Amino acid sequence: MPLSPHVPDLGALELLLDVVATGSIGAAGRVHGITQQAASARLRALEQRAGVALLDRRARGTRLTEAGTAFAAWATRVVEAAHDLDAGLAALRHQGTARLRLAASMTVAEHLVPGWLAALRARDRADPVQVTLTATNSAAVAQLVRDGAVDLGLVEGPEPLADLSRRVVGTDRLVLVVAPDHPWAARRSVSAAVLARTPLVTREVGSGTRHALEQALASAGASPSAVPTMELSTATAVRESVRAGLGPAVLSRLAVAADLREQRLVEVPVAGVDLARELRAVWTGPAHSPPAGPARDLVAIAARSQPETRL
Repeated sequence: MPLSPHVPDLGALELLLDVVATGSIGAAGRVHGITQQAASARLRALEQRAGVALLDRRARGTRLTEAGTAFAAWATRVVEAAHDLDAGLAALRHQGTARLRLAASMTVAEHLVPGWLAALRARDRADPVQVTLTATNSAAVAQLVRDGAVDLGLVEGPEPLADLSRRVVGTDRLVLVVAPDHPWAARRSVSAAVLARTPLVTREVGSGTRHALEQALASAGASPSAVPTMELSTATAVRESVRAGLGPAVLSRLAVAADLREQRLVEVPVAGVDLARELRAVWTGPAHSPPAGPARDLVAIAARSQPETRL
């Protein structure tokens, strides 16, 4: 039986759901690569076709009407089913082998992704997913996602990434670490101002860890002013440099947990600075849902394991 002429197209449903996810028509339009005016016109056409008012447009943002709330719930199921259909067809075109092109920041790739992929493989043991993983800094991960080179990115740090859809999948905490014989090892804490003017062993520009530290210090009124002692491309290299006595560093607790337990490094509290940060999955396309298939499954696995990442 043919559908009613009141049933809108999938693209319009996705646009409406992205208005809900982002809170504004302009932001939803950017997700779809169209102007705010074009997005607004498309949404008005959707309301005309549906025959009900779906959105309450206000100066401070756009909200769903009562009818729109019910409509959005139905639309979510329709869009998710369409994505599942798309993923199923893609699997058939590739002879049933699911593939996931993944990029992750160095910290996430080294310490979290292996466990998440193991859970994904255990879930799909009968038809294992083919995964390619690129480990690089957060800025490069975001660019790979924008370029369509990967299906999903996993990043750390406070960068807003307004042009990408995103979901928080966990939290992490940065810690200031020194070698056991460093003068700071005996201190009860270090102030934000002292840390900001101290040359550190750091990750390279573009690293989520470095950006998170700079933002945290700036929020505490102490923007970094010292030239780094060294700039290195991996957390492992930074950690080993600190152990060798080349200077303090601020790293993810994930990267130094074993060294702290074995007392190869000493954590020094930083007074008045919030060093917690979010770990996020990023992708292109609808903001309300990651790409269907293995990418969506991996995001769900990561989000379920979130308590283990709160260190």
